[in-house]
Amino acid sequence: MRICILMGSPRKNGNTAGLLRPFMEEMEMKNCECSLVWLYDKNIHPCCACRICQNDWSGFGCPQEDDMQEIFECVLSCDLLVLATPIYAWYCTAPMKAAMDRLVYGMNKYYGEEKGPSIWAGKKVSLIATCGYRPEKGADLWEQGVIRYCKHSGLQYMGMLVERDLGYKAVFMDDEKELHARQFAGKLVTL
Repeated sequence: MRICILMGSPRKNGNTAGLLRPFMEEMEMKNCECSLVWLYDKNIHPCCACRICQNDWSGFGCPQEDDMQEIFECVLSCDLLVLATPIYAWYCTAPMKAAMDRLVYGMNKYYGEEKGPSIWAGKKVSLIATCGYRPEKGADLWEQGVIRYCKHSGLQYMGMLVERDLGYKAVFMDDEKELHARQFAGKLVTL
């Protein structure tokens, strides 16, 4: 199984990265190939809704010259797309949102003069998130937004792993969170 992980955290040693490590280790132990894309390291312009991408039903088709073509290729070639992000103000980080906006246009050829296909239809999507509130009040809007995003795009939503940070003075990663990350990986491999 090929996995493309879009990582929306600005901190390479932060909570989301800590949760992602055992997840990736477990996936690789199960012979999965993981490609990790740090979105904060990429040049991602926001979508400007020019709709030029709608004229190319065979590929991404976006005229902007940034790193989204590389991200598009990673996403299109994977079996499972994992969106990993800390939750800021009840939603994903800005680079994640910019990438998702660009992907929804570039992958879904619905918005041109003639309605085209979703070129990523059927792809599996899962979420890994960290937040400061209880998950049901901290990551719920993010999950609901992605569920709607998946339905619109013909993607298969596979679930979310979310863990709470109890504050800057608390240690985030512990054995229980590591176990949850490994179990989530195992669940995704069997689906």
